[in-house]
Amino acid sequence: MAPRANWKGFLRLSLVTCPVALYPATSESEKISFNQLNRTTGHRIKYLKVDADTGDEVPNEDIVKGYQIEKDQFIEVTKEELEEVALESTRTIEIDEFVDKSDIDPRYLIRPYYLRPDGKVGHDAFAVIRETIREMDKVAIGRVVLTNREHIIALEAMDKGLVGTLLRYPYEVRSEQEYFDEIQDVKVTKDMLDLAKHIVNQKAGRFDPEKFEDHYETALIDLINQKRAGKVIRPKERPKGENVVDLMEALRQSVGREVAPKGAKPAKKPRKAAAGQKEMLMPIAGKKPAKEVAKKPASRSHRKSA
Repeated sequence: MAPRANWKGFLRLSLVTCPVALYPATSESEKISFNQLNRTTGHRIKYLKVDADTGDEVPNEDIVKGYQIEKDQFIEVTKEELEEVALESTRTIEIDEFVDKSDIDPRYLIRPYYLRPDGKVGHDAFAVIRETIREMDKVAIGRVVLTNREHIIALEAMDKGLVGTLLRYPYEVRSEQEYFDEIQDVKVTKDMLDLAKHIVNQKAGRFDPEKFEDHYETALIDLINQKRAGKVIRPKERPKGENVVDLMEALRQSVGREVAPKGAKPAKKPRKAAAGQKEMLMPIAGKKPAKEVAKKPASRSHRKSA
């Protein structure tokens, strides 16, 4: 079952329009999350919205937005006033231009969404827009309003649908000069560069996200399972960083390290974590044996968000 749409409206290219729905393309719901607890009672911590001066709890219906102009001085803005801000993109993604994907600085990328036709009508118009983007090998740039904010969105063809990536505005991206100006100008010799390139060639491959394992998530699962089993958790010795004294020698040793011994078997592909982290739960007293429990997905009741 597809998740609930974040936004519904229309996609428009000049006079070609179709109803569409926008869905989040990523999720962090499977990650381990923690609740905050009172160490003394073991009860969950609950947050209240209180008046900063009186300390009284304020009900949601009495909370409004305010813009601070001076200390303790605010301009109140109501929900109705915000809705009066006229933005055509509130209900329509208007394609303004087409650009090359290489023109988009990665720093401007925020998050991806899936875009598909909404309902049974408009599939023809959607297909025309999608295939035009695909055939021209371009990225369509438009605007969309999410949570009362207008965003730039970059649309690309993917399979039968579109992927829309929200983009930042220039004022949201910091200048690199603020951070890079103090980097020393270092002359890299050809020998050093050749050795470094050799290491790169030895590690060259194709990006495959299935090869990567979230080691921290795995360690959290192991920690929780050990604590559930009543085991004593002892701190592990942390690896110590080593100072590089001879950079050239370090590069040479790195090259030797990356050369696989003859007859060595290729590294096994990391096991893909099952949906819902099936290995999360240990058997509970009175439940089924470990082998049977391991086959079933983890219960979400043990992974509530804070």
